Amino acid sequence: MKFKPLSNHVLVEAVTDDAKTTKSGIVLPDNVVKKKQVKGTVTAVGPGKLNDEGERLPLAVKVGDSILFKEPWSDDHKFEEEGKKLFLIDEDDILGIIE
Repeated sequence: MKFKPLSNHVLVEAVTDDAKTTKSGIVLPDNVVKKKQVKGTVTAVGPGKLNDEGERLPLAVKVGDSILFKEPWSDDHKFEEEGKKLFLIDEDDILGIIE
């Protein structure tokens, strides 16, 4: 899929941790473990937001960056493509870049 976000939007592919195990060795299914932050990989970025002078403000992330972000509460920003879990988020929802 070719997709170009607009403004300060970022398309992110979620990275899932397959093994969610407690310290005692109990494996938890995905529907039990609900995190508010999600790890992902940036797959596309928009050109940036316009400031009051009409200049573009560049985004702090680029394609390929590993990030930690807030999962959107609305299903309008979540979708699947070719078996990949994708999110369309604002740059403001990115908590940080994982190095």
